[in-house]
Amino acid sequence: MSDPGPEDATLSLREDPDGFLCTVVEGDLSADMAREITAACKRLSDSGREVLVLSDTRRVGTILPSARKVMASEMRAVRYDAIALFGASFPVRVICTLAAKSVQILTQQSYPVQFFDTEAEARVWLGAQRDALRARRRPVA
Repeated sequence: MSDPGPEDATLSLREDPDGFLCTVVEGDLSADMAREITAACKRLSDSGREVLVLSDTRRVGTILPSARKVMASEMRAVRYDAIALFGASFPVRVICTLAAKSVQILTQQSYPVQFFDTEAEARVWLGAQRDALRARRRPVA
């Protein structure tokens, strides 16, 4: 069985009970998919909730140039708190790192982006990021 191409690519977005926005892309990441992910993150950000993204990148093919353009332009309008990616190939790691760094430079907003081999490792780290954010927001008695 071959990997899905652009015409067969799928995106799954869901918020899980831990408060993580879970993304799964199978195939090539298109501009429309990048817009959907950004829009979901923006809804979380606009609601005042943490924007904690858990991204399964095991089956991502190519990140199409049009998707990179969307990432570079539209991600600037969103507040991210932490992004954990697991299963990413080397090329996906490079592009995601460059996209995150460019957004951080343009917005002057810093947020951690971390790569992991497994979903379990990514969840532990993302949970720790969430707990640290909440601890900083607690009122001091």
